[in-house]
This record gives sequence, structure tokens and C-alpha cells, in this order.
Amino acid sequence: MDKSKKSIVREIAQELDCGNECYYNFKTSEILAIPNLSQIFDEEEFKESFKESLKKLKKYKADFIKIEILESFESFKIMERFVEQVTDAKLQVELENILANKKPFQNFKQKIDHSNFRQSWFEFKQIELERIVENQLK
Repeated sequence: MDKSKKSIVREIAQELDCGNECYYNFKTSEILAIPNLSQIFDEEEFKESFKESLKKLKKYKADFIKIEILESFESFKIMERFVEQVTDAKLQVELENILANKKPFQNFKQKIDHSNFRQSWFEFKQIELERIVENQLK
């Protein structure tokens, strides 16, 4: 199956947003999404569940590009860029304060989820993640 570059980038960005590391086979356009090992509770169950993917990665290692989940500071930068473009001045100030205080990720999510900008945030974040993926695949 021939996937367009745009659909590949979109799919990888969505997997990253779910907390999965992605491996892109540039020869076959196959994408393998695997949960980050730091989030795994049962290593044996993990190895069993992702046996086929892990086998492919080992066998065709040279053909895969690894795209890792974002570091906290990268996610934080995306939130900052979003806040800069929020058109509601009151919400913008509230979000700036949230980012400057404790538990910025949790509090940002809560504030956005209960605002009229929830969908705008999801769209913005997706575009930002796609941009990051495109840069890593170059």
C-alpha cells in the first residue's frame, strides 16, 4: 500500500500524541508504533504484545527511522506558541499564568478542556507535531 507523505506524517504525529514511539520504514512506508518503555508495567507482556513489531525492527533496523515522543520542554514550547495566538485576551493571560506555575501540563489541559478553544488546541498541536515529524523525516 502506497501511503502519501502527508498521511504518513499525520499518522506518526497522532501516534506521538498518544505517547508512542514510532519507527518509519523509508523503504516500505510502514509505520510501527510502540509504547515508550518507561510507561510499561509488565515487560514480558510488552514483549509478547509487540513481538512482531520488535522482530521487524531487529531484522530491518537499517531501514527504520525512529521518531521519539516529545521531551517535556518540546511539549511546553508547543503550549507556549498556542497561548501566543489565542485571541481571547482573558484566556491568554490565564494560560500564561498556568504555564508559569506548578503543574503546567495538567492545569493547561484542564483549562483548555473547559474553554471554547479546545478544538483549536487539538488542531494547533496536530499541526505542530506534524511539523516536527516532517523535520525528523528529512
